[in-house]
Amino acid sequence: MSLPGGISTTASNLLAQQNPANPEKSCSFGAPPNHLHSPRKKKAAVSVACAGQGEQRSVPAVALPQEARAGTLSVEFRTRDGCRLGISRYPDFAYNAQGGRGVGVGAVSGADSGTVLVEFDVASLYIPAMSGATTKFLGLPLPPFLEIDILPEALRGNIDRRSGQVDLKFRSRFCFSVGSIYRAPPLFVNTTLTSEESNGAIRRGTGERMDGEGRCKLVGVAVVDPIDDVFMNTFLSLPTECIAYLNATISISEPS
Repeated sequence: MSLPGGISTTASNLLAQQNPANPEKSCSFGAPPNHLHSPRKKKAAVSVACAGQGEQRSVPAVALPQEARAGTLSVEFRTRDGCRLGISRYPDFAYNAQGGRGVGVGAVSGADSGTVLVEFDVASLYIPAMSGATTKFLGLPLPPFLEIDILPEALRGNIDRRSGQVDLKFRSRFCFSVGSIYRAPPLFVNTTLTSEESNGAIRRGTGERMDGEGRCKLVGVAVVDPIDDVFMNTFLSLPTECIAYLNATISISEPS
């Protein structure tokens, strides 16, 4: 599903985004992976689950372009603390994403040896849930039992190793729940996480390029469409914009 108003990357060689099928199924929360999976060499459908009345999607793995398959690289993505998430005109949530991770493959883009095309394995992607343990709003932890699961569906794009510029197309679901009492349909977020500027109608932010140790700040603005839940639509003033500031470390190396 592609949300209108997502911020497009300025890089011309991002991998094409695919639209997964949308069969309606019941969803359940999944536990974070116990270990990182090795990047996949074959195409395979990966099922991603979330809460309540949402749908389940099968996201096909995407092959790197023919011209970029030689010289495959290993890529590791880790999230750090000091992140922020905001929606509508509400103040931002302070969010500790320490422990998030994912692995993928990369390849040099044609004759441009500095640009690496990357594709992360969806099955390995894990971003910590927003909860009282990880998230504060106006200086206070989120209330008990309130949890927002972040379930990635795609992360792919390009990294310029010379300049440190990063542009990664990111698609995910945000699933709100209050214990077993209330579970809203998922909110869909589709944006580009960039080290540059990301601008919307009411939200805007600037990232930071990778340093010599792979550390960077990625920012992305996206439009969030209404869902089949009157309470959430009213509370969040949907449709509206959201913004994410994500501190990350990206490592690129030759496969062992």
